Amino acid sequence: MRDPFKTRKMPTMPLPAASPSEGGAPRSSDPATKAAAAATGSSPSLSSPSLSSPAPLSGRASGIPLAPPSSDSGWTTGPAAPERTTDPVMAVPASEGKDRATLTVLTGINAGQVFALDGTEHVVGRGTDADVWVEDGGVSRRHARVTCRSDGRYFVEDLGSTNGTFVGAQRVEVGEIRPGDRLQLGPNLVMRFAITDDAEEELQRRLYESSTRDALTRVYNRKYFTERLTAEVAYSRRQRVKLAVLLLDLDDFKLTNDTYGHLAGDMVLRLVSAQMTRLIRVEDLLARWGGEEFVILARSTGKTEAVRLAERIREAIAELEIPVADKPIRITASVGVASMQDVAPEGGPTELVALADLRLYAAKAAGKNRICAEGP
Repeated sequence: MRDPFKTRKMPTMPLPAASPSEGGAPRSSDPATKAAAAATGSSPSLSSPSLSSPAPLSGRASGIPLAPPSSDSGWTTGPAAPERTTDPVMAVPASEGKDRATLTVLTGINAGQVFALDGTEHVVGRGTDADVWVEDGGVSRRHARVTCRSDGRYFVEDLGSTNGTFVGAQRVEVGEIRPGDRLQLGPNLVMRFAITDDAEEELQRRLYESSTRDALTRVYNRKYFTERLTAEVAYSRRQRVKLAVLLLDLDDFKLTNDTYGHLAGDMVLRLVSAQMTRLIRVEDLLARWGGEEFVILARSTGKTEAVRLAERIREAIAELEIPVADKPIRITASVGVASMQDVAPEGGPTELVALADLRLYAAKAAGKNRICAEGP
């Protein structure tokens, strides 16, 4: 039996004779050639077709160059391409956008966020009534005021903040700010003042939105929520402020996808997220946790208030009519609620979310379309 792994002996092929152009003398090792040369008394003719330089090993016919000469403009690799002309179009320069003053956050979880200063006065602070609302524990509720004077110059004024206002490295009570200056509020928040046009401002907004928002539902993404939760838990521990997390899952969402298709499922996710956005406060945070799961971070909210919020959201989702396939469909949700008072003193954001997740699965196991805020 033939061994397929045994190396086969291949016949050895002699090397072709070198041509004079290759710098070597012709070899006349062929016995027939030697005999013919001896009979005629002359050396083998290089012009003889049978004794000419061997064909290239690649199988190309002799005399055909392997590559086009760089100076040969007539070389083509195929049929000549038809002549193509460019349509004459008059170049109209784009109109210049309107210049406006902006503040761009450079530090913290909101790095990249852009605020337009369209008016003459803007209050910057942590309070929800501030014109420029920033989320940083070291910033006062009404920290500073940015003013545009009649001559077009901008000034920043400290409003009696706890941690001060800085332009560059200098603490100021009232100071002028110029394009490119860095404005620091408190120990951590740094913002850059600039004069930009509409196109540049829109680009900066889109970049920030794409890094923090879910592309389908336009609520915050999981990465942003995780960073924000870490800061909020630390602030809650330090200041003894209430904090709650609501983890929500749409019931039988896979059945909706299988029955009506994934486009219908996408519509359900968008409408449900829009409904929840209308029910939460400005200071709360709604994010897509993954798939059909959403999470809400409720600031200054204890367990009782969190359960009430969860019940309002559950009822609103159950009453939502989603038009799919010429008929409205309904969907329900289960919610797990956990607050900081449920977590051990050494626990952090991971333990808080894990507890909400356990209670969510308890609500699922108990029959779905309900809330669980106790145990295990």
